[in-house]
Amino acid sequence: MAITSETVRSIFAKLASDTPEEFFQHVADDVSWTVLGTHPLAGHYTSKRDFQQATFTRLDRLFDDTLKLVTRQVLVEGDQAVVELFARATAKSGVQFNNDCCWVCRFGDEQIVEARAYLDSALVAEVIDRGWAKPDKKL
Repeated sequence: MAITSETVRSIFAKLASDTPEEFFQHVADDVSWTVLGTHPLAGHYTSKRDFQQATFTRLDRLFDDTLKLVTRQVLVEGDQAVVELFARATAKSGVQFNNDCCWVCRFGDEQIVEARAYLDSALVAEVIDRGWAKPDKKL
C-alpha cells in the first residue's frame, strides 16, 4: 500500500512535539527495527516495546527534557519512506547532542512495520558513556 509524503510528515511530526508517544501509535507492535552502528543502542528489535525500551527510554533518562527529533526531509516511493531527522539537545552530562539521522521505513496501513535507523554512533556512545559515569544515573 502506498504512503504519501504528507502522511509520513504528519506521523513524524509527533517526534518533534511534546507528545512523541503519538508517533508510536503508528509503529506496529511486531515491528522489525534495526538500529545500525557500533554503539550501545545498536541492534535488531522485533517489537515496538523492545525498540522503545532499548532506545528512546534509555536516551530519555540522559536528558532533562524529552529528546525531540525534527524531520528535515522525506522521500516516499510505494510503501517505503526515507526520513532524514535531526536532534539538537544537551545531555545532563553536558554533551551536545547534535545528531543527524536517517530512518528507512516500510509502511503497512500507515504503520511502520520495518525500519532501519542510521545515526551518529560515536555521539550516541559518548552521551551514554558520560551518563554512565554519573553515579546517580542508572540505565
